[in-house]
Amino acid sequence: MVLVVVVMVAGLVSSRVSAVAVFASALGALFFAGVVSIETVLSKATNTGLVTLLTLILVSFGLEKLGVLSTLANKLISPSLNLSILKLGSVTALCSAFLNNTAVVATLASSLQRNSHHAPSQLLIVLSYAAIMGGTMTLIGTSTNLIVNSFLIDQGETGFSLFAFLPIGLAATVAGLGVLVLTSARLPKNTSVRKPIADYLVEVEVMPSSSLIGKSVKANKLRDLQGLFLVEIYRDNRLITPVTPSEVLRESDKLIFSGDVSRIAALEQFDGLRTFAMEEGLLRSNLTEVIVLPGATVEGKSIKAAGFRSLFDAAVVGVSRGGLPLSGKLGDIVLRAGDSLVLATGADFNRRNNLRRNFVVIDDRLESGRVSGRQSGALLFGLALVVFTATMGWINLLTGLALLLAVMLISGVVSGDELRRRFPFDLWIIITAALCVSQALADTGLVSAAMMALTEGSGGINPLLALVVVYLVTLVLTELMTNTAAAALVFPLAASLAQSLHLDLMPFAAAVAFGASASFLTPFGYTTNLMVQNMGGYRLQDYLRIGSPVSLVYAIVALTLIPIVFPLTPLSP
Repeated sequence: MVLVVVVMVAGLVSSRVSAVAVFASALGALFFAGVVSIETVLSKATNTGLVTLLTLILVSFGLEKLGVLSTLANKLISPSLNLSILKLGSVTALCSAFLNNTAVVATLASSLQRNSHHAPSQLLIVLSYAAIMGGTMTLIGTSTNLIVNSFLIDQGETGFSLFAFLPIGLAATVAGLGVLVLTSARLPKNTSVRKPIADYLVEVEVMPSSSLIGKSVKANKLRDLQGLFLVEIYRDNRLITPVTPSEVLRESDKLIFSGDVSRIAALEQFDGLRTFAMEEGLLRSNLTEVIVLPGATVEGKSIKAAGFRSLFDAAVVGVSRGGLPLSGKLGDIVLRAGDSLVLATGADFNRRNNLRRNFVVIDDRLESGRVSGRQSGALLFGLALVVFTATMGWINLLTGLALLLAVMLISGVVSGDELRRRFPFDLWIIITAALCVSQALADTGLVSAAMMALTEGSGGINPLLALVVVYLVTLVLTELMTNTAAAALVFPLAASLAQSLHLDLMPFAAAVAFGASASFLTPFGYTTNLMVQNMGGYRLQDYLRIGSPVSLVYAIVALTLIPIVFPLTPLSP
């Protein structure tokens, strides 16, 4: 059991294996070792909190088509940067409290890039942080809260109410936005949201019939390209770098250029050079920039193996990764969430219904998925009705969400095919496995024994200090992996700690929820941070510089209010 947990943590921190593979492997190991039964797996897979989370995600597929945010977007930015931060942050946080924050960021990001008052890099990271903070204000604002709620219900607790987090989340959000206003001078003022010229990677192949074969790079004038620079040659499974002007080209050489992908059409003037986009007849089409979303179909696959043409009617002509230099054959690069791709698109690209599942499209030309104004109003009314009736206790949240989803299906806002295609199987497996691992830890008594030894050996731990430790451990893990994985790993420890101290579990669960959502220091822990990284040209040091004061103030507010809203009440003997 200890070995399984150690391997899980190592796998999640290394990021070399997907979270779903790590959790599924751990569950498989425990199942075949006889620690977890099939009855336990089935029970955890139908946990009320988990089913509520999955239903909410399905509902969000319809809500993300609302046109309301697109209408508001252009009204949020004014000549004053501080006023823009306040308006943008407030609206984003409010929307993220009830809508999928990934969809909120995706909708607003394109408008921010086109604003005429401020550099997009001064606003995009604010957008991401506001979406993160706003999501903590309600139970349905972020999947993290619902994941923690799933664990609570599994422990036999009643779970959090819809607005249980509001006093803490609202105060932390206001404080966080205040910090962003006070430190607005730290926001990077990049002159363009496009990546620096050396950050894209473009590949062309020298065809057998090319007249360039047998001539040097200099003689072929491949050094004279404006906006493109020949950095590597891939030949016979080896890289030639740097490329000297005297290097002679051979048949089947892969020429790796870095630079402005909008200039790639200039390569057509050279005899016998070909990209995949040229071969497919797409290069003269419009170039479109997209960001790969976590959980995308193409994530974890090489560009060559992804099958872009069949999936999206598009071909990759350039790729950028968080400002990091990429090397090697373009087709062999394994795509990651947050990668920025430049696609040459065909006529059917905008009509593909799998685009929003896989990408954030930077130029915002995917308006075909929007619902009408009348439908938008009906959806907002339906969501408000679900929230109101659940708050009043007339129906439970799961029932309300299920009814709203049924209405969406009947009205055609979403289709059965779309729900089937976008169903979050990975998240279902991760949470089911995490619940099973948590149950195994409880059944074996390993964590409880360790916590008892810790509390007794130290003469007892101050409850407030224990709460702080839970929050900080969760925070560190969410910056190293993802919020989902961090919450799933820390909750069993928090539950055992609360039990060993004979305290109510609720404040410790709240500490896990807020700690797992407080990802302000790196782009890796939260989807929205990854989304804006390439759009704003942010480096890791930007997140550290801007996010550090936000993270500190957010933690102070959260840790001050958690024991007030959820008292550290001793359990009855």
